[in-house]
Amino acid sequence: MDAEKQASVWTDQQAAALQRERDGGGAPGVARMEQIAGKSGMEILSAMMSGALPSPPMNETMNMTLLELDEGSAVFQGIPLLRHFNPMGTVHGGWFATLLDSALGCAVQTTLPAGQSYTTVELSVNIVRAASQQTGPLRAAARVLHRGRQMATAEASIKDESGRLYAHATTTCFVFKAPVA
Repeated sequence: MDAEKQASVWTDQQAAALQRERDGGGAPGVARMEQIAGKSGMEILSAMMSGALPSPPMNETMNMTLLELDEGSAVFQGIPLLRHFNPMGTVHGGWFATLLDSALGCAVQTTLPAGQSYTTVELSVNIVRAASQQTGPLRAAARVLHRGRQMATAEASIKDESGRLYAHATTTCFVFKAPVA
């Protein structure tokens, strides 16, 4: 499949994921503690994807969407817009970092049982290629490398529809007992 057709497929997949959230009643917001109590990390994220729980407002701001989940992995897709540019005319590094951090954190979250939460302790990002509005959709695929009792580590990369690498990252997350509603 040529790059232009693949970009169209990726764009359509992101639009379909957003429509699925809306059809399920979802909108940007923050879930209340009683909405997530008793749910595993995978259940919470799946509910966000279906629209049963609100999606993070950051997703709308950064034009990114959670597309895929599996135990220990997550895929986000973002399409850079002009509002994500730095003064040099390319996509700001913070956009890459946000896309990577989101995929990494969600990959870790898929491993959490009900009653546990996490927070990012360390995020290391390497941007290896500039992106622009002409770049089209970019995907951050993350996977958990280690999940211990209190710490988890994961890695992710951002690639375009042709498989070209744009950025890669690692994270360390602290795992803890979730606050009670």
